[in-house]
Amino acid sequence: MNHQIEKFILALAVNYLLTSCTTTTSENLTHKTTHNYQTNSKIIVSTSEAESIGKKIRHKECGGTFEGLTSWNKGEYFASLGIGHFIWYHRKRPGPFDESFPKLINYLALKGVDVPKFTLNKHCPWETRDEFIKSKDSVKMKELRSLLYQTIPLQTEFILLRLENALPKMVAAISGQNRERVVSNFYTLAKTTKGKYALMDYINFKGEGTKKSERYNGKGWGMLQVLEEMNYPKELELASKEFSIAAEKVLTRRVKNAPKNESMWLKGWRNRLKTYL
Repeated sequence: MNHQIEKFILALAVNYLLTSCTTTTSENLTHKTTHNYQTNSKIIVSTSEAESIGKKIRHKECGGTFEGLTSWNKGEYFASLGIGHFIWYHRKRPGPFDESFPKLINYLALKGVDVPKFTLNKHCPWETRDEFIKSKDSVKMKELRSLLYQTIPLQTEFILLRLENALPKMVAAISGQNRERVVSNFYTLAKTTKGKYALMDYINFKGEGTKKSERYNGKGWGMLQVLEEMNYPKELELASKEFSIAAEKVLTRRVKNAPKNESMWLKGWRNRLKTYL
């Protein structure tokens, strides 16, 4: 591996481990939230770009509606909030998934946003989905939707930060020359609006690709596998196209290796990949 790339990967991983911060956002706050992500990104995002990407994600994930910014899906025991479906657990029922909404609130506070006081609590104030739905026109819910609507660009930045901080974990899961390819492809994509959107959408779509349980015949289908498969783009503007081509190969391989028939999903997956072009 190129020595400079190797040093960069090591520095990135160390930075990931050391740049967590503990922030108390109010003197009335009774808990501390620990950030497991760095707050200084190497990815440059303009306000207009963050707005554009955020609106596209909102349209896909929230139906483009104001009400869609606050949801609680049937069969789940947590609220899914904002363009990234950031999870917020009630104190009586925490879960195994990363609880991202408190981290988002801390990030917004660090950026100077005046967040509603009740969002500073670690736990979701609504205990059940029924209670959440019945409160759809409450003052708290209106304040929450207003906050999420007004901070779409910052939510985009936050998603990119979380994505970037996942890179050391992805790199640690592989060895040799592929590390250089993954890091290079990641940051090449991150230089364009289409590339940033592709990275953000795909990791929401198929995950990081680091879990051993997410394999068919030893082959994964997450972000890591696509970055490994992706050819170096000859031109910067072709990066998202190369990513889309690689993603189609990875997902087609998944269908071939699947223990059960998954071919019915492939057309929809391919249509989603076309939005990266």
